[in-house]
Amino acid sequence: MAYELIDHTADVGIHAYGDDLEEAFEETAKGMFSIITDVSKVEGKKERKFEIKSENLESLLVNFLSELVYLHEVHNELYRDFDVKIEEEGLIKLSATAKGEKIDLERHDMDTAVKAVSYHEIGIEPEGDIRIIFDI
Repeated sequence: MAYELIDHTADVGIHAYGDDLEEAFEETAKGMFSIITDVSKVEGKKERKFEIKSENLESLLVNFLSELVYLHEVHNELYRDFDVKIEEEGLIKLSATAKGEKIDLERHDMDTAVKAVSYHEIGIEPEGDIRIIFDI
């Protein structure tokens, strides 16, 4: 496991890490969904692809995770596998694929709802180390 949950008053945080920034973003997304459910019970049957552009890494991360929360809520889906590519061409561009499936309450225990992604105490190291807090 390349992420760990961080206790935070009325919220929950994640410290995620990877060999590079892209892998750290992927692990942060996986960690966020582990707050919601046991991701080992989620199958990668469906793909959702999207792109985000931002002026800085903090906004890129918050927008990436917020888009995943939006997709989760709108499509009633859970995700477990992520592929992230980050390019810098003026603005920073993130291309993502999230793999998951529809929520099945017989298989998926819904633990905690993630309401929003917070900028509070956000920290990103380009080498692949991320700290972020979620409103729950």
